[in-house]
Amino acid sequence: MPADSGSNPRHRRKTTDAGFVLDVRSLGRAPGSMKEVHRNLTTEAKIGLEMVGIPVGAQVEMDLVLQSVSEGVLVTGTVYAPIDGECSRCLEPFTDELELQITELFAYPDSATEQTTEEDEIHRLIDDMIDLEPVVIDAVGLELPLQPLCQPDCAGLCPECGVRMAIAGSGHGHEILDPRWAKLANLAVHNGADGAAPNQSADSDSEEN
Repeated sequence: MPADSGSNPRHRRKTTDAGFVLDVRSLGRAPGSMKEVHRNLTTEAKIGLEMVGIPVGAQVEMDLVLQSVSEGVLVTGTVYAPIDGECSRCLEPFTDELELQITELFAYPDSATEQTTEEDEIHRLIDDMIDLEPVVIDAVGLELPLQPLCQPDCAGLCPECGVRMAIAGSGHGHEILDPRWAKLANLAVHNGADGAAPNQSADSDSEEN
């Protein structure tokens, strides 16, 4: 399932060396040339799935290496980000940290790779700029679980009363009465509330006579 970014930025034109956009003109298209990029940025939209993801306004850290190769620029490195989620068992909010390993080739516009691949098969450089946002969106979508948990052993909610089992404790439980005996139980409760049972009242009248 694709991550939710609020848009499809795969081939959106970006010309500013900021955020997820990287300027690679200094590499000069010389195979073997490299540079390191260390960047902190703030997300402008949620990146992730419906129940868990990198929230808006999160601080994302990128440690990357950009390397010029014959067909384009190879981007490798690590992306760190906080995530917010809702547990799929107990429905409680939780936070965690996400670490993504990135390895992606961005093809030069006039390279053989660019000319022999479909538009969505590989990322491309646009005006010597790399937009890493769609790569991060795809990586987050693959890394996050569809059914997130606050803890691996989360016990969820009590099916009878809905209380969180983590709060209720191991001794929490409910007596389940067989429906075949439910009417008799209700009758016993009713008689107890009214006083003596009918047969007891009859015995009492007999003794007085």
